[in-house]
Amino acid sequence: MQDFIQNAINEIRETVGDKKVICALSGGVDSSVVAVLIHEAIGDQLTCIFVDHGLLRKGEVQSVMKTFREGFDINVIQVDAKDRFLSKLAGVTDPEEKRKIIGNEFIYVFEEEANKLQDIEFLAQGTIYADVVESGANNAKLVKSHHNVGGLPERMNLKLIEPLKTLYKDQVREVGKGLGLPDEIVMRQPFPGPGLGVRVIGEITEKRLEIVRESDAILREEIKEANLDREIWQYFTVLTNIRSVGMTDSARTYDYTVGIRAIHSTDGMTADWARIPYDVLEKISKRIVTEVPHVNRIVYDITTKPPATIEWE
Repeated sequence: MQDFIQNAINEIRETVGDKKVICALSGGVDSSVVAVLIHEAIGDQLTCIFVDHGLLRKGEVQSVMKTFREGFDINVIQVDAKDRFLSKLAGVTDPEEKRKIIGNEFIYVFEEEANKLQDIEFLAQGTIYADVVESGANNAKLVKSHHNVGGLPERMNLKLIEPLKTLYKDQVREVGKGLGLPDEIVMRQPFPGPGLGVRVIGEITEKRLEIVRESDAILREEIKEANLDREIWQYFTVLTNIRSVGMTDSARTYDYTVGIRAIHSTDGMTADWARIPYDVLEKISKRIVTEVPHVNRIVYDITTKPPATIEWE
């Protein structure tokens, strides 16, 4: 991957010249690798923008800001856009519409931040090949619009830089290793750009986001406790739009069903469901229904990709 890294650095320098770049930083593997790669190429001409859209996992904001402000000499601006995104998503239930709203708003935020700075001409994104294929680009059939491809507005004032768009996830990790990124970033499990917006089935509300945020935190804690965090490629919870009858303290409840998704993959294009031991699943289930309000049922997704996608939306 060293040849790829050097070629990418040369290409970025040639494209950017003396202009400046903002990078859409989420803290995930792809955007982190892009940020460090571009910083290697143009140094202080890069400014990273981390947008808190209110759709992040528990502790995500603090973790990302600490990692990049303390671990790398990269300028990072944090933008609090929670109210903006959630107001745009209010009442929206269609997953494609959600993805496009989120993609559009991201670009509008980045353009607004670019206008506050000087000589910003380029927007860097962590787009990878799987994003391009699933979004129906390059004559492929549309599966779902990734916010950084099919979710982009038709008119943009910024030119795109996407140095990873020909690579699969496993190749991106190799680039990260070649750039000297620590394992805690390089081996981090994938997290979608639209965040928890595509892990809440149906309408997004603060209450529903809190359910999936807290249940996901429990899942991650227990997977790590069971020493499965490096073995399973990706794992997360989904708040379904199913409600069912249950019992708590001998009283009837009518509450939500939370789905658990855990898969093995190498590139995200195909996946098999992870055979998590029953005792681990039992512990996860008990904790979620006990500790997370308004949840009385847990289901485990044992579907491969295809026919399913990894994310539910």
